[in-house]
Amino acid sequence: MTNLDELVDWFGDKSKVMIALSGGVDSALVAYAAFQKLGKSAIAVTADYKTLSEEELQTSRDVCSEIGIEQIFLDYDELENEDFTKNDSNRCFHCRMELGDHLTELAKEHDVQIIVDGTNLDDLGDYRPGIEALKQYGIRSPLVETGFSKSKVRDAAKSVGLSVFDKPSNSCLASRIPWGQRVTAEKLTRIEFGETIVKQLTKLKQVRVRDLNGSAKIEVDKEMISIFDESIFKQISEKLKLIGFRTVEIDPEGYKPGKINVIAD
Repeated sequence: MTNLDELVDWFGDKSKVMIALSGGVDSALVAYAAFQKLGKSAIAVTADYKTLSEEELQTSRDVCSEIGIEQIFLDYDELENEDFTKNDSNRCFHCRMELGDHLTELAKEHDVQIIVDGTNLDDLGDYRPGIEALKQYGIRSPLVETGFSKSKVRDAAKSVGLSVFDKPSNSCLASRIPWGQRVTAEKLTRIEFGETIVKQLTKLKQVRVRDLNGSAKIEVDKEMISIFDESIFKQISEKLKLIGFRTVEIDPEGYKPGKINVIAD
């Protein structure tokens, strides 16, 4: 029996399941497996909160359309949560606690007993306070329980034809703001626009525009930094300043997840 068979069978004794689905490959594979076993008794739920980019939102719609699974949107504003916007090292915990609240309420409305997410084995090795928050709500992680690493997730997603199989990992827009600097709607908007601009001008798929007190620091894979010749950097810099950034620079160290998870003044 393959890992994928095990994942599909994991849902075998469940009557109705709700999947917390983002625009990423992990939750997409979980939703696929749930739908294979449960059909219409599997429901995907995507939180349309303010720190999720429109690109991610659209990807989540595309994935659900590919799978054929019903998708429900949770629409709320985590910027109204002071514990979240103050942006300390527990930001993700507060975000996921609020998500857990909304998911459990929705589950009651739809008579769903089990909520699952897309956490995989590799996630457990990182600093992920959000995972702990969801655990408190009894939200389960089928990928962990059936032994899926990120590479196994991608292989399985490719084998069943999910278009997101090679999609770069992403995180919410608030992760571009260093701990200790307040999360605001203005910052999230310019970060999202900034990343769209860089992607359009460079054709790169994985881009981070960090907002360091109004200065933009662009991170891409280290081997891709050479794309930013004088002409392209000038165009990017001009456009980013138009949307509110004071200065623009390329991080010479390249992209690394969680790089700015430090308290900043």
